[in-house]
Amino acid sequence: MNDVLNYLKECGVFYLATNEGDQPRVRPFGAVAEFEGKLYLVTNNQKKVYQQMLKNPKVEISGMDRGTWIRITAEVVPDSRREARVKMLEDNRESLGSMYQADDGRMEVLYLKNAVATIESFTDEPKTIRF
Repeated sequence: MNDVLNYLKECGVFYLATNEGDQPRVRPFGAVAEFEGKLYLVTNNQKKVYQQMLKNPKVEISGMDRGTWIRITAEVVPDSRREARVKMLEDNRESLGSMYQADDGRMEVLYLKNAVATIESFTDEPKTIRF
């Protein structure tokens, strides 16, 4: 899982796909954190992406870094604990500090469950990581 976390951090921006009815929806994300051995994402509970993930927790994430790319399939699980939000803020202070506070009532963190990540390139064999 640490390889996946580091990869996403190196990307800077990665893309998360959800479904809205029969239409896929993709948007950029940039903040990730490890908490209690799980990979966490963050969003605002007023955004459509959050409602989409609650309705259908299956997501796919992709990103590129230095000639390689990652694809992650997973289910997201909301975590309402303050400790998880604080950890996300600590690990992403520069990008999240002006948008969220741990107790603002808008910040939601979700962790990945049943995740399978594949890191690929044009030259090397794919590397698959399950977490």
